[in-house]
Amino acid sequence: MTDALKRLSDEGVAIWLDDLSRKRITSGNLAELIDQQHVVGVTTNPSIFQKAISAGDGYEEQVADLAARGVTVEEAIRMITTADVRDAADILRPVFDETGGQDGRVSIEVDPRLAHHTRATTAEAKQLAWLVDRPNTLIKIPATKAGLPAITETIGRGISVNVTLIFSLERYRAVMDAYLAGLEKAKAAGLDLSKIHSVASFFVSRVDTEIDKQLDAIGTDEAKSLKGKAAVANARLAYEAYEDVFSSDRWAPLDKAQANKQRPLWASTGVKDPDYRDTMYVDDLVAPGTVNTMPEATLEAAGDHGKVTGNTIAGKYDQARADLEALAKIGISYDDVVQLLEDEGVDKFEAAWNDLLKSTEAELKRLAPSEG
Repeated sequence: MTDALKRLSDEGVAIWLDDLSRKRITSGNLAELIDQQHVVGVTTNPSIFQKAISAGDGYEEQVADLAARGVTVEEAIRMITTADVRDAADILRPVFDETGGQDGRVSIEVDPRLAHHTRATTAEAKQLAWLVDRPNTLIKIPATKAGLPAITETIGRGISVNVTLIFSLERYRAVMDAYLAGLEKAKAAGLDLSKIHSVASFFVSRVDTEIDKQLDAIGTDEAKSLKGKAAVANARLAYEAYEDVFSSDRWAPLDKAQANKQRPLWASTGVKDPDYRDTMYVDDLVAPGTVNTMPEATLEAAGDHGKVTGNTIAGKYDQARADLEALAKIGISYDDVVQLLEDEGVDKFEAAWNDLLKSTEAELKRLAPSEG
């Protein structure tokens, strides 16, 4: 299994796990994935925590203690989730040290209900960085319009950021611009730019899911021939944009000041359509300086039968543009699709957060000490 994952790693793709739970931490599973399957980072989101905490494994003692203290449900969630992120960060600390801070990182997201509020997002990012108190943390900020200035402000304070929910090439360029503005702000403040890191989470499979649905509705042979092409094309063009920005005149003085490039991170890489190769969003997006964060099923599939054949992005930009242009010609609006996906992404994370609030509140009540 590890040979394919090693080849992927050798091609310059950092393999991160898109999952976390207390059981994964305490059982030694996370350490095993690091040791045996080349995992060098972890991403979380509200949906992942909602699933983990609702399952209950390993959380009861802490929830009982929080109930005894009479904390609010919001405080309880932050204490629970930051504890998991802190413990995972400690397990990954050797990787962080070995890679000079590039990998060995764990991401935790700001409250998704703040996605359209710049000031609140910035304040929450500062609070989360303080709560977790580990240098190998990434604070996840959504790439909404309100999130962009929050990214700049957070980076400017020297806090490393994982920008999430990026679907469009235009928004991705705005994210990179926000990162550079943050680095420029940090540089002006005299901060050490070499200590500031960022990834930009470009979502993949959801693009195919939505566009394939529209292609099926059109129903022509031409439409069907375009299925399963949009997501990879979109991501490949994102990598082209990354190469452009991080070789620009604006980047040069930051590079000289030892700033780190904001790596593209391929997110949502689990394949939803059973007709497609279950490793397509790994095999088809191999390029140096990238991160692929995988759910465990995708990680296992990539290790078992992934086809790592070298760089699968370089030289594919013209074809990627042609694939997206073909969609426009048959009436599919790229702009409408990516806006829909951003709106849905924020809504899904907010719904997961609300579910987490409800289930945690029920557990706090169940485990609350009786009077006296």
